[in-house]
Amino acid sequence: MPEVNYKKLDWVVVGLYLLLVVFGWMNIFSSSVGEGGFVFSIKEKYVMDLIWVGSALVLAILILFIIPSRVYPAISWPFYGLMVLMLVAVAFVGVEVNGSKSWFAIGPFRLQPAEFSKIATAILLAQLMSKYEFKFSNPKDFIRILTVIGVPILAILLEKETGSALVYLGFLIVCYREGMTGWILVTGLLAILFFILTLVFSPFVAILVLAGLFGISAGFYQRKPLLGAAITVPVIVLLAFLPRLMRLESLAFLTRFEPEVWAAMLTGVTALVLTALAFLHRNRQLRNLMLGFLLGLALIFSVELVFEKVLKEHQRARIEVLLGIKEDPMGVGYNVHQSLVAIGSGGLAGKGFLGGTQTRFDFVPEQSTDFIFCTIGEEWGFLGTLGILIVYLILILRLIGSAEKQKDAFVRIYGWCVAVCLLMHVVINICMTIGLMPVIGIPLPLLSYGGSSLWAFTILLFIYLRLDMEKKSY
Repeated sequence: MPEVNYKKLDWVVVGLYLLLVVFGWMNIFSSSVGEGGFVFSIKEKYVMDLIWVGSALVLAILILFIIPSRVYPAISWPFYGLMVLMLVAVAFVGVEVNGSKSWFAIGPFRLQPAEFSKIATAILLAQLMSKYEFKFSNPKDFIRILTVIGVPILAILLEKETGSALVYLGFLIVCYREGMTGWILVTGLLAILFFILTLVFSPFVAILVLAGLFGISAGFYQRKPLLGAAITVPVIVLLAFLPRLMRLESLAFLTRFEPEVWAAMLTGVTALVLTALAFLHRNRQLRNLMLGFLLGLALIFSVELVFEKVLKEHQRARIEVLLGIKEDPMGVGYNVHQSLVAIGSGGLAGKGFLGGTQTRFDFVPEQSTDFIFCTIGEEWGFLGTLGILIVYLILILRLIGSAEKQKDAFVRIYGWCVAVCLLMHVVINICMTIGLMPVIGIPLPLLSYGGSSLWAFTILLFIYLRLDMEKKSY
């Protein structure tokens, strides 16, 4: 058995954990206590949260001092398999809350498998990627890792839990740290960019941007950036005048197709010719760029199909409100509108504990769960929200710094997984609360009300602290 050095316990991380948990309970109490004050009843959220906090501390102690760390690599596959089965099962027999079947209900208690599946995925990723022979350049290893990340995403999407599914994409950051090509991350960001451009402007504008980006990139890859720009810029300018040319009577035949179709045909044919030349001259960089351009065209023309046929009506409405396509402050945009009012009303130092009006009088839905950040903003002001962001930043950076110092690959990778899970939750939740992302329902780690979330983050974090204390890891 590995020797455990309890003096090595990271008390800074433990302290930050306790600070967030206690501060979270204070805000849950503030947002849910009635006019009659404190009532000791299991029906009250602040009482239930005390139970969750107490049980979470017990779990933390068990993980730190009782459960041996060699258990985690040993159960990585069975634990992961069990979580996937639970994710699938809950979509059929789970309790539906706000249109999402994500919880198993046992009396007054509810359990959300999606929260715990992150732990299983993190452990299994650490187990697979820490093997000596593992390499992302090996297609089998690459596909295995993408499958481990992708299966829970598909199962969670089956539950209509888009927010939880997005968190799993953060594991790609860990993969990048361990040697995965950065092009996968860049491709994902570009896909989001062109999805937004197509919705907000038009497919025609998106094609122009796509052609400009790939044309100039091709020039850089061929080490002829000036030539690339000299060819690309005039072509894009000429294409930009296409809609005006189509209004001329002498060019009436052009109206057979929309401008984006003509733009796609002209640029697509050019890309195909360049792809063929790249294959002929074995120019791998140019070939990959042109294939990427063709995939980009396919994405742009599939946006409407995905938006209208794949996304649900409420998801489409939230995206439209977020992107400014339509205004709906009393409908779909109500939550975010009230959240912004609450945060803005807090000013510099806030209205004080129990002093919030927007949250105390239930103007903000889900103010103790997904929108707890607006409770903090109203009662603790800009200084309070800034303080919480600093606490999260210190916690995440400390975990990354600690992980980078690990000699054992399993511990390093798992530490990165913990940090990334925290980062994704914080970024998505706060961006959702202040209107920078659609409302997708995801808790703020250790602050939001919810036993599954608190337990999951406690287990996730304290497993790493236990691994960090050992001189040798498994």
